[in-house]
Amino acid sequence: MKQYVDKAVQFVKQAYNELRKVSWLSKKEVTGSTVVILIFILLVSLFVGLIDFILVRILGLFLGGRI
Repeated sequence: MKQYVDKAVQFVKQAYNELRKVSWLSKKEVTGSTVVILIFILLVSLFVGLIDFILVRILGLFLGGRI
């Protein structure tokens, strides 16, 4: 049992040491990236919504206006 605890402690220490080596983004970089992603999601959503609207109208023409 002690062997598993020792391995777990060693793993946590190694993970902590690796996290200290990570180059973290600044708050400004995170905010900028978040804004870019939100704008991209909005544009893709609008595009998919427009394509869906057009395809529903085309399908409605073929089905005689039932949609």
